[in-house]
Amino acid sequence: MSRRSNYLLGAAISVVASITVPHTVLAQDGAGPAANSAALAGEGQIVVLGTRRADRTVTDSASPVDVIGAQDLVGQPSADMVDAVKNVVPSFFVGQNTISDASTFVRSASLRGLPGDQVLVMINGKRFNRSSLVQVYAGGDTALSFGSQGPDISSIPSLAIANLQVLREGATAQYGSDAIAGVLNFQLRSKPGFEMQARYGQYYDNGGDGQSYQVSGNYGVDFGSRGFINLTGEYNDNKQTSRGVQVPSAVYFADKNPTLTDRLPNYPDPVQNWGSSPSHGYKLMLNAAYDVTDWAQLYVFGNYANSKGDQSFQYRPVSDWEMERDNGTDIALGGGSANSVFRHPIYLTPCPTGNASCPEGGFVKDGNVYNFSTLYPAGFTPRFVGETTEIYGTVGAKGEIDQLTWDLSGTWARHKLDLSMYSSMAPSYGPSSQTEFEFGQLSQTETNANLDLTYPLEVGLASPLTLSAGAEYRNETYKATEGDLQSYGVGPYGAQSLYVETSPGGFAYDSSVTMFSGASGYAGTSPQAAGKYSQNSYGGYVGIEGDLTENLSFGAAGRYEHYDTFGDATVGKVNAIYHLSPEFAIRASYGTGFHAPSPGQNNVQVLTTAFIGGNQVQTGTYPVTSAAAQYFGAKSLSPEKATNFGIGFVIDPGNGFTLTADAYSIKVNNRIGLSQSFDVTADDVAAEPILAAVGAGGAVQYFTNGFDTKTVGVDVVASYKTYLAGGPLNFTLAYNYNKSRVTDYDPNVVGKTQLIDIQYLAPNHRANLSANWQLGDFTFNVRESYYGEWRNSNDYPIREGNLANGAIIDGQHFGEKFLTDIDVSYRFMDRYTLTVGANNVFNTYPDKIMATVNNPVYTATGSLANGSVYPRSGGPFGINGGMWYVRLGVKYRSVELPSQFVM
Repeated sequence: MSRRSNYLLGAAISVVASITVPHTVLAQDGAGPAANSAALAGEGQIVVLGTRRADRTVTDSASPVDVIGAQDLVGQPSADMVDAVKNVVPSFFVGQNTISDASTFVRSASLRGLPGDQVLVMINGKRFNRSSLVQVYAGGDTALSFGSQGPDISSIPSLAIANLQVLREGATAQYGSDAIAGVLNFQLRSKPGFEMQARYGQYYDNGGDGQSYQVSGNYGVDFGSRGFINLTGEYNDNKQTSRGVQVPSAVYFADKNPTLTDRLPNYPDPVQNWGSSPSHGYKLMLNAAYDVTDWAQLYVFGNYANSKGDQSFQYRPVSDWEMERDNGTDIALGGGSANSVFRHPIYLTPCPTGNASCPEGGFVKDGNVYNFSTLYPAGFTPRFVGETTEIYGTVGAKGEIDQLTWDLSGTWARHKLDLSMYSSMAPSYGPSSQTEFEFGQLSQTETNANLDLTYPLEVGLASPLTLSAGAEYRNETYKATEGDLQSYGVGPYGAQSLYVETSPGGFAYDSSVTMFSGASGYAGTSPQAAGKYSQNSYGGYVGIEGDLTENLSFGAAGRYEHYDTFGDATVGKVNAIYHLSPEFAIRASYGTGFHAPSPGQNNVQVLTTAFIGGNQVQTGTYPVTSAAAQYFGAKSLSPEKATNFGIGFVIDPGNGFTLTADAYSIKVNNRIGLSQSFDVTADDVAAEPILAAVGAGGAVQYFTNGFDTKTVGVDVVASYKTYLAGGPLNFTLAYNYNKSRVTDYDPNVVGKTQLIDIQYLAPNHRANLSANWQLGDFTFNVRESYYGEWRNSNDYPIREGNLANGAIIDGQHFGEKFLTDIDVSYRFMDRYTLTVGANNVFNTYPDKIMATVNNPVYTATGSLANGSVYPRSGGPFGINGGMWYVRLGVKYRSVELPSQFVM
């Protein structure tokens, strides 16, 4: 363990030990302002997650629940809720996704090492919809959520949130499909008042790039004592960051062609960008309720958001190149070829009509040609554009009649992703090629109807038994619309048989040349792939909870669901907590769960371009029902089935210190994911013509129930409240150990890199130690984040003997790192707050990419052939380095409508 690891451990021990050490200076009476820390936000607060009771708190809940305070989310210098949660929840992991196709626009997170669609997300206790993107990008950016279709929480504005409750155990029996790794429930603000915030920030490096602007506002008003309405709006604009260098092929080109240097894409910057893509967008949130009678309340809440990102793809060189490179064994000349579109011209002269020696459909090999270098004389870098739109709304009524609580609601939601590209080409269309393309729209639409009931039954125990029951209907529809013809089509120059004129009117066959179909970089949705696919399900649950004695509480739930696509699923759960003393309790849970394959997973079809060893490769993802997938062994998908077990303890001595520790085990059978890539040969194309879309040298992958996993881990959360110089001082420690491994798999569909990355892509050890101190009008926050060692085998494999034909035995190890975040706030004129802060104060980066036979480093640039220096996924904390920011906020605490507006 490193010196800084020992430092963090020592600091944690100091916090724990301080509860037993007298503090003459610190121990003072009086209540200070509310703290910002996550754990403190939940201390003593009623939790609504993991239970149907209305009297459970974090420390007496039989289920481990974290309550993240609003300030912990709003205080993050990021407009993306994904990043805000990642920074405060140690077991929540998401990559930066620098160049990862559509996965840059919808980043799928992982909780406890399990994919995003095994985490249920809720708003005000109601299911939040999936995104429209099925994660098919085959890279380390998405390896933990490879093949998943999870929700897109980036649409949620942080200023709208009262708190985030994180249930750290399976809860499928209580909430339905997907709640295997846990549940995130965003509770919306409902209190009156007015608040606005404006933030500006930028990164330290590259001249201070990545400038970030965010303006948000929240307005809440009461309707007397009968109801409220709360509105939140946010706008954000984030410029790009660049942490790569000029690619070696562009350096070589500029040296050989100085007069064309300024024609390089993005000149004078690197021709392709490794960093965060520029984006801008806005978010809206509504939360309202009104008591129509003493026993019934109507409520409505909803979310609308739009975001647009512009991603750099990889550079396509116009000519062959060579440079000195280090492959980890020796230093020698290396290099690469021109992109395939520049390797030969388009021949424009068709064979003469009626000439038997030059048949119809052939072309004459003469000087009448078109070269794509006239369009892009210095090569090109496609720019990929993604626009996401989220529409979510829930309406319902709830109340209580003779102790029977009821809640009837309906939800309609849609997530859309529009994909397009510019600065590209469709090579098979030759001189008629477009440079801009619309790829079509993906959408996910969901309709839910829910009824939830509870009733307290007095049977003479220490508390009434809370009986619960409910029913749910759910419809989800995945839709893909057709793109531009050239974005997917095969043009007239896709395959050219060439003939040379040997005599007047006489020709002889010479050769054949090809240009790949569709646009360079991504393929639009073809008419065959476009479609609309639905799945219907209904289900019901029952539950019982209560205190058997003053010290022993328990809960049990069972659920049945039926799907029209695969059939039935029945799951259950039991949990309990036993207080051995007022200060110490133990708790345990056991449950089963499932995740139903989505219509998107069953039907997605997409063609993408990847670069392997510098060579362009077309990769097709096909539905399991397609001939292409079945040619390589695809079978129908079945549900994932899970078993969860957890045990832990709670220490709450009542002197400002709390500690919870929970160990868990999660087994998931029939995991749904994407298979390894199968190489397509010319014989394969001849045997199955549909494979012509990827072509010989391309690859095919498909969804499969290909493996089983077991995940084990421990969560530790400790908090301590005291005083320093008359101001409240609060410490929080959150630690997670998590490790997944594949226990069974089909070696024909799951590759070695997947086995390694499932276990090590996310750090096995992760911790946050934070302190919050308020002194008068000043507030000080410090957070130290620890990220243990991690590996990436998909992008940076280690081969036996570092030989090109050696077996993959590992992935590059990236070392443990510490990041420090600091901010200082000053409140003035009662309602204004100015904050100055920095994240990653000491500008820490992940380790650089190591030179290997798979990834040689070019000595002139210190980079791979693609210009990358740091891991492309960003790892657990990204490759942007340190940033500073300033935030100005104003807050008015109470607004109430005049009485004439109250019914």
